[in-house]
Amino acid sequence: MAKKTFETALAKLEQITSELESGELSLDKSLKKFDEGIRLVQYCNEQLEQARTRVEVLLTKNDQLETRPLSTSDNGDQNLS
Repeated sequence: MAKKTFETALAKLEQITSELESGELSLDKSLKKFDEGIRLVQYCNEQLEQARTRVEVLLTKNDQLETRPLSTSDNGDQNLS
């Protein structure tokens, strides 16, 4: 992976999942893929945590943190100011 981003890590994780689900890998290769998948999950979780922190900072108002859950139904149309 040239430059690891959340999107590339997630795509690789999906690929690993498919390979493991196929059942065609040897035990040794399966364990290596599983280990790689665990590292990718940790990386993705770190990236998501950083994104959550950045959203909270953006929602800071009058020097007090006002957090609101991000709803998937908002589709980005919500005014965050």
